[in-house]
Amino acid sequence: MEELMKFRTCLETSKSLEDLQYYFNERGELRHIITKEPFVYNYYKNEYERNHKRYQVLGDMITLYVYELLEKHCKLERISIPIDANDEEPKSFFFMSQAALSKPSSLIVLLQDSGVIRAGQWGQKVITHHSLDQGTQIPFIKTALKEHASVIVLNPNDNFVEMKEEEPQMMVKREEESCLPDASDESALHRTQRNILVHKRGCSTPEEHTSYVWDHFISRSIANKVSFIAHGYGGLVFLDLLCKKSKEVMNKVCAVAFIDSRHHAQHQARTEPEIQSWMRTNCRSWVLSSRPLDRPTGSLMKLDCPKVSAGTENHELAPFCTLQSIFKFLNRSSKGRRNTDPSPRTMVTRSSARNKITKTA
Repeated sequence: MEELMKFRTCLETSKSLEDLQYYFNERGELRHIITKEPFVYNYYKNEYERNHKRYQVLGDMITLYVYELLEKHCKLERISIPIDANDEEPKSFFFMSQAALSKPSSLIVLLQDSGVIRAGQWGQKVITHHSLDQGTQIPFIKTALKEHASVIVLNPNDNFVEMKEEEPQMMVKREEESCLPDASDESALHRTQRNILVHKRGCSTPEEHTSYVWDHFISRSIANKVSFIAHGYGGLVFLDLLCKKSKEVMNKVCAVAFIDSRHHAQHQARTEPEIQSWMRTNCRSWVLSSRPLDRPTGSLMKLDCPKVSAGTENHELAPFCTLQSIFKFLNRSSKGRRNTDPSPRTMVTRSSARNKITKTA
């Protein structure tokens, strides 16, 4: 028990990947600092609690590391929301490229799946077991910036903060003593802690977060071409936004790429023929399939958009596998709109072990 308590304390005080003896090498692969071996979940043999806690803390460190890459090497700005929050209020945030709302060129919005993943990630398991390129949104951000588009990286799963609250509980005295003690007697009070979840205003759900960013930022952009790339539950969230703000969204958004999306057009937009028609024209869905990339998959349902193969049957690898195909689709979809040609931009990421600056593939 004492050893387990020390283990928990060590994990709770970890502030970086290096504290856990891991780093990302030049290829963006997670490796042990000493052995250079890939991450192993069952590090402590047959000790589920220790292994699971270790994996959770590693995930938190990866999240902070990706945030650092977004800010330092992708040059994105962290935007706190709600915009009118005071200093004491729990706040969420998302990331946006510099001057994204004031550029008339394309604006691409990245909307991830549900779960523990945060801004900049498609899949934490892929980051852990494959690489940063395959599991993060960084290759999408680099491609967008290279093609002169601005970028907004949503953070739909950052919905609440967990706080500890102390509450005094009266201790019952032994039967031979009188009933309850006087509350002023500190020795008779037993203090316990409970965790409470405090939801973040305007961001308590993925749908609310996306709607808030749309109202206060995306809708105010002067970009003449706005596109969404939505993965998994993110597709359902986008369709929720589309149904609630249909005319505004249809006028502003020129293309949507769904990746193994969980949206359900027949249910979410069943009574809106205008939405159905708009989706068939402006959206495409990449679905999990063993067929080669971009092969038509299944029949085009009347109430949904065209479906093509993602070239993989792995949900978390689907974004990486479809990247080039998605950008070809977005470019074709925006041809009819005014375009600009600002100077190209490049971006790099770092290797955390030796503070090297290297380009991600």
